[in-house]
Amino acid sequence: MKIQHFRNATMTIETENDVILVDPMIGKKGTMPPFTFFRFKPKRNPIVELPDNCRPILEKVTHCLITHLHPDHLDKDAEAFLKEKNIPVTCSIKDEKELKKRGLNVVQAIDYWKRTDFLGGKIEGIPAQHGYGFVAKPAGNVMGFYIELPNELSVYLSSDTVYTEAVDKVLTEYKPEISVVAAGSAQFDIFKPLLMTVEDVVKFIKNTPYKTIANHMEAVNHCPTTRVQLKSVLEKEGLLEKTSIPEDGEILEFNISNV
Repeated sequence: MKIQHFRNATMTIETENDVILVDPMIGKKGTMPPFTFFRFKPKRNPIVELPDNCRPILEKVTHCLITHLHPDHLDKDAEAFLKEKNIPVTCSIKDEKELKKRGLNVVQAIDYWKRTDFLGGKIEGIPAQHGYGFVAKPAGNVMGFYIELPNELSVYLSSDTVYTEAVDKVLTEYKPEISVVAAGSAQFDIFKPLLMTVEDVVKFIKNTPYKTIANHMEAVNHCPTTRVQLKSVLEKEGLLEKTSIPEDGEILEFNISNV
């Protein structure tokens, strides 16, 4: 299995038979307004360009997974790409109507805790809570995905979430071989964080049975945690070896021997 990190939460999961695009934000730097104006510097988003080496794999995409509708997980350029290529899309049942309205080829809508067929294997929708306290409500619904594909490592895409009982259940009971955590500690100008604090990211990685990929950093202006900061914390905790913190455009290869 190859996983290419684009930027933010965007990635491709390449298996023997498919290339799955996850939460595509593929537009140019600065095409969206800032997500915070006062707490952090009001830079236009994305704050970095999409690496050139991400473009070729887009031509091979066979499927798309969308965890929620925030523009840093599905931007206008991604919508245009998905419509032009007529890429089959899998999403939450709560987003199905809106995505079809936007003209996307939604072929599968997933319910929470319901395991269903997916690309010859199985997929299950996992509850995600987009923030601590009150902010989770206006942040809207989010769905993580637990995926098992034939002859591949199991993958848990936790998506934009804080650490919850649902997250803990997947890590400790399902025991995914690759777990992905949004680690940028995003915050608006008001309210509590929208993503796990660094302390909860550490907890997530400690409870991950095998390998963790930390993403959602250094691509949008409301995420203060950097790769260097996270690496420093994980090194002190003795967790760096079981964590990948990819640079934008980096390709990670996983097999049974290296998880």
